[in-house]
Amino acid sequence: MPSPDQPSSDRNAPPLRRRGARMRSAVLAATVDVLTEHGLAGTTVGAVARAAGVHETSVYRRWGTRENLILEALTEQLDAAMPVPDTGHVHDDLAAYFGALARLLATAQGQALLRLSVERDDTLPDRRLPYWTERLERGAVMVRRGVERGELAPDTDPGLVIEAVSGALFTRALISGAPLDDRLATRLVTLILTGTLPHTPTPPA
Repeated sequence: MPSPDQPSSDRNAPPLRRRGARMRSAVLAATVDVLTEHGLAGTTVGAVARAAGVHETSVYRRWGTRENLILEALTEQLDAAMPVPDTGHVHDDLAAYFGALARLLATAQGQALLRLSVERDDTLPDRRLPYWTERLERGAVMVRRGVERGELAPDTDPGLVIEAVSGALFTRALISGAPLDDRLATRLVTLILTGTLPHTPTPPA
């Protein structure tokens, strides 16, 4: 029988059967699920451990802090949902990349991840935004490739291009509630890139 001094979360948890990669995968998936359902404030190590079917002490042993667990779960979710394409054409690359973002933001999980960018929690240091900015920086890499190939003007600001497309998607997801899909992402990319195309100087009259 469990000791009376054993933490209640450990007494209630089923026998631990997961180790290594299987345990990590289960805990990270459970973290995203708990975030989606209960928000940042409700995402405790105990709640995640119960959802994953592991002992709370195992989670602390692997991640150390609640902050580390949440940030790794968010990073894993975005990396899996938003692979970086390389089709050889900047428009197609960005349309595919932001189409994936649009699909993610249309899900309950994506909505939860986005809300974390504006939700405050005094128990966590202000380190929530990097999981978005670091992933969107990969979009800037695709823009730079387009500049190098001569598809875009040499003075194109990669960061501004990415902010323009992602900002429109985030605004729609957070405020308007209008549909998010691949077609919207493609239209936004086309609209933004039109202003960054190389221009042929007009010959004097």
